[in-house]
Amino acid sequence: MQIQDLPYPDPGVPDARSGSRFLWWLFRNQLGGQLKSLAWGLLHFLSISVLPFCVGVAVQAVVDHSGRRLALAGGLLVLCCIGSALGDTFLHRTAVTNWITAAARVQQLLAHKAANLGSALTRRVAAGEVVAVSTGDVEKIGWFVEAWSRFTAAAVTIVVVCAAMVVYQPQLGVLVAVGLPVLALAALPLLPRATRRADFQREKAGRATELASDTVAGLRVLRGIGGEELFLDRYRRASQEVRHAAVRSARMWSLIAAIQVLLPGLLLIAVVWYGVHLARQGRVEIGELVAVYSSVMILSYPLRHFEEIAMAYSFSRPSATRAARVLSLERAMSAEGSRDRAGDGDGLPAGDLYDPATGLLAPSGRLTAVVCGDPDAAGLLAERLGGHPSEEGTSVLLGGVPLDELPLGSARTAVLVQDKDPVLLSGTLRELLDVPASGAVGAEEALAAAQCADVLAALVQGSLGAADPMDARITERGRSLSGGQRQRLALARSLFTDPEVLVLDEPTSAVDSHTEARIAQGVRDLRAGRTTVVFTSSPLLLDHADRVVLVHEGEVAAVGVHRELVRKEPRYRAVVTRETDEEAALNDVLNELEEIEETA
Repeated sequence: MQIQDLPYPDPGVPDARSGSRFLWWLFRNQLGGQLKSLAWGLLHFLSISVLPFCVGVAVQAVVDHSGRRLALAGGLLVLCCIGSALGDTFLHRTAVTNWITAAARVQQLLAHKAANLGSALTRRVAAGEVVAVSTGDVEKIGWFVEAWSRFTAAAVTIVVVCAAMVVYQPQLGVLVAVGLPVLALAALPLLPRATRRADFQREKAGRATELASDTVAGLRVLRGIGGEELFLDRYRRASQEVRHAAVRSARMWSLIAAIQVLLPGLLLIAVVWYGVHLARQGRVEIGELVAVYSSVMILSYPLRHFEEIAMAYSFSRPSATRAARVLSLERAMSAEGSRDRAGDGDGLPAGDLYDPATGLLAPSGRLTAVVCGDPDAAGLLAERLGGHPSEEGTSVLLGGVPLDELPLGSARTAVLVQDKDPVLLSGTLRELLDVPASGAVGAEEALAAAQCADVLAALVQGSLGAADPMDARITERGRSLSGGQRQRLALARSLFTDPEVLVLDEPTSAVDSHTEARIAQGVRDLRAGRTTVVFTSSPLLLDHADRVVLVHEGEVAAVGVHRELVRKEPRYRAVVTRETDEEAALNDVLNELEEIEETA
């Protein structure tokens, strides 16, 4: 896989049982790129490692007054320099390619998982952790893949050079062959402690990121209640904890780095001392001593990659663990059995929408309003109506067909669920409405039904050089707009999509009553002949519904029209009018008197 070929047609099915298994799965899928890196890395490192032997041959040629061997050494030096430059160039190219393609694979997997889980993702994993995984953690995983590309070549080079030195000069070569593995593994006992400190640092950093995300998301509310300083203090404390953890982690890595400098120096001193001793006895030639001495110095370069791979693994393993935890999440009811049916036909089911768990029935082509006293229960029920919910339960039926048995994409095409807090992505209004749609509803009709005239005027005013409202820019998450304006734009997007079944969860909770009344009429008119379910407790919306359903304690408790239920159903009236117990008792008495009068 090359960078220009990204994104992957299929990123694959990850092994998300643990962070280590996930890294190993990434390596297997990068095998071709890793082999290329190994080949170029060997060319680079071996070319550098041969330089000391060339220098040794040249020195000995000068001592022996041999011009032919001196010329031969010069030619070998030129070849080694060319090989080193060529290998280094392509090693860097292939290693960075492995990094980018591995990071792209992880990002694609995370994006697919987020699209599959939908709103269930942030209910299972904190939003800050999702942000940390998709940004910093992906970078660290890519770093490990890149470091591994160089480490394998460095490790093979050290083995080859040690064997060559044993053959070239056995007495000094044995000393180097024994000393180099000790140098490579010297920091191994310190790695568990360094890894624990790195894990602790990443945990603190994830917590700080989560606090920052929550603070920014709720800044408008925090300012309104004067709580921004409280959250800022919490973030300051979390930030200081991250700093202290980073310093403790850096101390351990500084110790490892010091060992990587100290021990090669000691080995070099030992080689020189022993080599001089052998040279005095005439058992080693000057050229051989220079070659071995230079080799030990040169090998400190590939040895540094042992420290890098240890550091990369220590930082990437917790990142891979977090990524694996997100990727291992599954919906409560996966459509494994339905994937085989994906090619049976393009037709989607149609008809009444029915939830066996609660008894909720939304007749086809009608506007059904659902009143639920528990907002959380309403959100879960709205999600279940869309099929493939995050919590296990009985499947919702559309035209008698279980939605959970349809592929996830088909279920979402048949039933569109607009969450209570829909997200507006940054871009122009035209891009916001660039969504799959039936084509039966125009953008102007959807915006008019959602009462977005003032929103369009505000967007044009806030966008320089945008005469057409469709070209006006929306800031990230629509932060420049009020809550009601964002809500109406999201509603317009859902109306423009024009699905067979549209489920709206509190679509007008942030707008004033006059606008809400016009929206209720606009939605009713635009969705005529289409199935629409609205979760609301607003009398203005309820009064426009063809059918109102009261869901109490997880079951349908009453069905009727708004005015009838307000008069006859105390539980419904308590939710819609927010009446107190005293007012409820008084209304019951009045209703009994009315019934007595009618009987009389």
